Amino acid sequence: MDWTDTPEQAEFRAEVRSMISNSLPERYQRGEGPPERTWEFDRGSPDTSASNAAREWHSALSNRKWVAPQWPVEYGGAGLSSMEQFILNQELARAGAPGVGGSGVSMLGPTLIVHGTEEQKKEYLPKILAGETVWAQGYSEPGSGSDLASLQTSAVREGDDFVINGQKIWTSGAHTADAIFMLVRTDKEASKHRGISFLLVEDIRVSGIAIRPLTDMAGNHYFNEIFFEDVRVPADNLVGEENRGWYVGMTLLDFERSNIGGAVAARRSLTGLLDWLGDRVPATENIRASIADRYIESEVMFQFSFRIISMQHNGLVPNYEASTAKLFNSELSQRVALTATRVFGLHANKINEDDIAGGYSAEYLRAVPATIRGGTSEVQRNIIATRGLDLPRG
Repeated sequence: MDWTDTPEQAEFRAEVRSMISNSLPERYQRGEGPPERTWEFDRGSPDTSASNAAREWHSALSNRKWVAPQWPVEYGGAGLSSMEQFILNQELARAGAPGVGGSGVSMLGPTLIVHGTEEQKKEYLPKILAGETVWAQGYSEPGSGSDLASLQTSAVREGDDFVINGQKIWTSGAHTADAIFMLVRTDKEASKHRGISFLLVEDIRVSGIAIRPLTDMAGNHYFNEIFFEDVRVPADNLVGEENRGWYVGMTLLDFERSNIGGAVAARRSLTGLLDWLGDRVPATENIRASIADRYIESEVMFQFSFRIISMQHNGLVPNYEASTAKLFNSELSQRVALTATRVFGLHANKINEDDIAGGYSAEYLRAVPATIRGGTSEVQRNIIATRGLDLPRG
């Protein structure tokens, strides 16, 4: 691991910082906007100041092909190296700048690049890059979360269409999305990892789709449950082979997987707390020690991130290392927020984003799902045990 930028990397970092300084809308400089999926929700907001900020920021990134910096140049991306992606993500996180493009950029685009037909690539990739179509992800179901392969939402072939019936849940951003990509069961007789197909529903508002909001403990609405009743989708919207969608949906390209944004977010949260404290002395020695522990842990998280990007930079593919970083970061986000609430004591009982104490309380509540979504902590520990420590499966 080399912690020092090369001259070329330093030049690229300076370019990123200059772009952020000149182009980041004031709304994001002030830290305003929804705490989750900021760009997506601002894009669809009835508040013109929010929607304008989202459009301006998308335009600034699009001008440099940084909407999808990891995509190959031939598909409209910037084709950045893993280290350049790391630098870009690090500087965006430091500035509190939201990413753009959502699941279309991070998940659907890479899947189409590998498994899509030329017609599908031409139809969908440009709209994702332009911010014209925002996609939601339809994977989890009420009985299929960590065991995703047990999903039961069905798609039955009828002539030139598939007819979808079932339910998806924890569908982040579906209420502002334009479309949804989803895993569905097309062969109920096959073993659970087979008989699954990957389908595109181009219009999430089509007849037969009902989107119902789910509100989290902090009072925020960013995910939903979705019901499908006899929803017809053209067979041409099948990505990859029928009944082989599990392998399509699990597509992972060798993009930057360091989660540097988590390390920077933890440090930003702690810095805000320390700035507020100033010359104030926390009530107990335990609280003072906890703040110091969290600060050290944020540095540990950075090192986990930098290890992953150093591996990628040297042509290696992180495996259990990515699980280690995900596990550590998700639990760190909870510890940081909980430590901050203890600094404020009873004053933190009131959840209020406009009040610093209440803001940390809301941050803690938002962090509760962190150890569940994106792969539970239990799943990550199993990966670390079997792939990292070479322990036998239980």
